[in-house]
Amino acid sequence: MEVAPIFVGIDVSKARLDIALRPSGARESIPNEEASILALVERLRAIQLTLIVLEATGGVERPVVHALAGAELPVIVVNPRQVRDFAKATGQLAKTDSIDADILARFAEAVRPALRPLPDRATEELRALVARRRQLTEMIVAERNRLSGAARPLRKRIKAHIRWLEAELEGVDSELDQSIRQSPIWHEQEDLLKSVPGIGPVVSRTLLAELPELGRLNRKQIAALVGVAPLNWDSGTLRGRRAIWGGRACVRAALYMAALVASRRNPAIREFYRRLRAAGKAPKVALTACMRKLLAILNAMIKHRVRWSPVMAKTH
Repeated sequence: MEVAPIFVGIDVSKARLDIALRPSGARESIPNEEASILALVERLRAIQLTLIVLEATGGVERPVVHALAGAELPVIVVNPRQVRDFAKATGQLAKTDSIDADILARFAEAVRPALRPLPDRATEELRALVARRRQLTEMIVAERNRLSGAARPLRKRIKAHIRWLEAELEGVDSELDQSIRQSPIWHEQEDLLKSVPGIGPVVSRTLLAELPELGRLNRKQIAALVGVAPLNWDSGTLRGRRAIWGGRACVRAALYMAALVASRRNPAIREFYRRLRAAGKAPKVALTACMRKLLAILNAMIKHRVRWSPVMAKTH
């Protein structure tokens, strides 16, 4: 007898986990504590599940995800935007933790997102360091902007805070250096990425931390994952403008800076950019195409473990 598929949605907050099952509609709420999580895992292991879906919630979801994955349960963490769009499309406009869990279960049932490998703890730690570096950089920029218009009594304090932030940034960079050195795979991959003119340590480490799929997908898949693939906007005889949308914002931001530098300093990418501009493409459109081309090249380099060559700009 064929067993009906069962889908689980788990909404995670700091204090509680709200769980919903489809198609039964069963719901429960438990404390977000280790003992409760372990008990939940045991209960879910006793059920023949098809899929468990959680939203990315800034890291709060990690303990329960690790527990579920450790028990070899089919769990996936999805982009909150996908779930919100699904909720709007199905008319689910109300929002509570219990409703969110039910929407996640319905999303799992209707969309059935493909399972993919979860990042290991080392990758999560690298990701946390990269995120912290980004935060410190933003805070330094903000404080320097405040300094220019600050009253005299505050200038000394702001300067002291900037020095402290810069020291913290230096410490994070040292930890990143150590993490990369301790991993033969990351060390090799960073060396390959940095062989491309326009790619420095900030971009390479963002890619290693935030895009572990690099080298494992084809060029179309990796472009769609990052959010640099042009999406159609057509209806009937109307042909709309192509646009990029969604994806991983932090990776896209890093690629933007890399493409900006490469369009000036990397002869192959610079020539590609100039060709697009000469063909009438707007600067932003041409730069987005450079981002997409650069990503395809980096993906191929990691996949085939080869260093940069100008020939790659002609074949990718």
